Amino acid sequence: MERVLITAALPYANGAIHFGHIAGAYLPADAYARFQRLKDFEVLYICGSDEYGVAVTMSAELAHRTPKQQVDHFHELNQKIFARFGISFDHYSRTTWSGHIPVVQKFFLELYENGFIEEKEEYHLFSSKENKFLADRYVIGTCPKCGFEKARGDECPKCGASYEAIDLINPLSKRTDSPLEKRLSKHWYLRFDLFKDRLKTWLDKKSWKSNVMNFTQNYLKDLKPRAVTRDASWGVPLPLKNEKDKVLYVWFDAPIGYITATMEWAEKNNIANAWKKFWLDANTKYVQFLGKDNIPFHTLFFPAMIMGQNTPYKLVDDVPANEFLLYEGRQFSKSDNWMIDLDDFFGKYTVDQARYYLAANAPESSDAEFTWKEFQVRCNSELLGKLGNFVNRTLTFIKNNYSKKIPEQNQMDDTDHQFLQTIETLMGEASTAYSQYQLKKAAHILMELAQASNVYFDTKKPWQLIKDESSKAVCDTTLHLCTRAICVLAFIAYPIIPETAESIWQMLGFNESIASNKWMSALRIEMSKQKIKEIKILFRKVEDEEIKKEMDKLNIPEEAKAENVISFKDFQKVKMVVGEIVQAEKVDKSEKLLKLQVNIGSETRQIVSGIAKFYTSEELLGKKVVVVTNLKSAKLMGIESQGMILAAGDDTLELLFVTDQKPGSIVC
Repeated sequence: MERVLITAALPYANGAIHFGHIAGAYLPADAYARFQRLKDFEVLYICGSDEYGVAVTMSAELAHRTPKQQVDHFHELNQKIFARFGISFDHYSRTTWSGHIPVVQKFFLELYENGFIEEKEEYHLFSSKENKFLADRYVIGTCPKCGFEKARGDECPKCGASYEAIDLINPLSKRTDSPLEKRLSKHWYLRFDLFKDRLKTWLDKKSWKSNVMNFTQNYLKDLKPRAVTRDASWGVPLPLKNEKDKVLYVWFDAPIGYITATMEWAEKNNIANAWKKFWLDANTKYVQFLGKDNIPFHTLFFPAMIMGQNTPYKLVDDVPANEFLLYEGRQFSKSDNWMIDLDDFFGKYTVDQARYYLAANAPESSDAEFTWKEFQVRCNSELLGKLGNFVNRTLTFIKNNYSKKIPEQNQMDDTDHQFLQTIETLMGEASTAYSQYQLKKAAHILMELAQASNVYFDTKKPWQLIKDESSKAVCDTTLHLCTRAICVLAFIAYPIIPETAESIWQMLGFNESIASNKWMSALRIEMSKQKIKEIKILFRKVEDEEIKKEMDKLNIPEEAKAENVISFKDFQKVKMVVGEIVQAEKVDKSEKLLKLQVNIGSETRQIVSGIAKFYTSEELLGKKVVVVTNLKSAKLMGIESQGMILAAGDDTLELLFVTDQKPGSIVC
């Protein structure tokens, strides 16, 4: 049995998680975990609260709580939010668990003893009034770059400059407004620069997503020693004699939380050494899900920390980091009240409506956006109009015409064979998509099968076949294949919308959970003469009025609502014509680019297009496409491009071909 360890970035127990966090790390990880369980792999999905650090102490003071009270509050709150979203952690831990501290301290000591940590004495900012060194979050002052007098301890909000707090002019305590002085303080630094060669060799063997690899490689070029300790009391104590009021930096202790969380899982399940098969067996596949802001901590810092250990902990195999999810064009922000109230949301909409929307709009390769209007379209057109409609019409027909019993499959015609092949093909594509962390593509495949099933139902017209006894066998086969499709739809849907998948599964007449079945069994399950159960409406329509109310809550000015809207006059400025590709060749040293000669009627244009992964030069010759002709020319790989060819798609690209129009015909 294959073994998979899945970890998702530990959310900081300093605030409530929101839709953006779910879309970025936890839903993709959950879908992957659910899929791997269906594949009958041994899966462990681990997460937990990240609970130390200066940010916790600051927010605790503002909330009039102790740091422990603060993290207790948000640990419990975030667990409830995860449960609402149906996130199926095998264990959700926390870094204040008693078993975490000794493991973190051991990590430090082995790095220290192996020569990867060095001691430095440097100047830091000290508050005489508070009698302690202050972290940069507690410091304000005058920016050393632009002179702004209310600059933060690490960054100027006016000019954007980054610096060390020690560089501020006239630094003050953020809490007491008292002046700060420079005093020598001893700290310990992890020599990441000593790991550069090992990290590079390790990374060269990886084929991670381009956004992850590019970010990592760029960061690796300037990898420097990084402070491991802070002057604070809230954190894992520095395990060196005679060193007081020093704790290990939260960036150091947090990723070790994946290991200690696994240890706690084993302990609570009375299988004390079971954690070792996940962390000490090289055959385990380890996948880490996170948002893009956490990339270097998991692709460089944590791997280097592991490389410096005597214990051979498992290094991560894949890091499918996602980009950010925006909310109606802006970042989610609690302070600006730019949030979706979860109590209000789940009082109106289901968890599967939320999960499906976030999956279908996943920020996998670029930032995505939650908009209420698109949420409505996804719910009504796709969940209700395609998936829900097909399941309901099929099972209702069986209920009304077959006494609730699924008919047998008889002789099949070409349409039946083609539909069955479509089912099998799309299930295979869904398997590949889930295996490759392509949640958006998996959601698309789910709807593609639902749509193909509706088309098959309409093409076969069972409502007519059932009227004539001579066509009864044909009708039986039609409804049997439709239930086969529903079965496969339930399996493909389960990683994304598990509650809906379970409902579909139960309606088909099964008693056990769909989760107790295996992925490939979906194509082999025998359902002839099985009696369907009560038919339930899977989704309701999301009305225009309720979406309007959601938009009204945001108080978006009318001019802002219209900022992305252009007039017809503006649209007319874009000149598009039909062009015929008369020559095509690959661009040297590029995997993506093709150099095309395109006849647009009045002339032949040279256009460079990034479609080489999807079309060969030979298959494009003679094809007619849509060309934007009044773009300013640009150079790609040193080759001039005099226009743009229109294509559609995210993960794949499909050109918009024209058949009956001549080159130069206007597209409008």
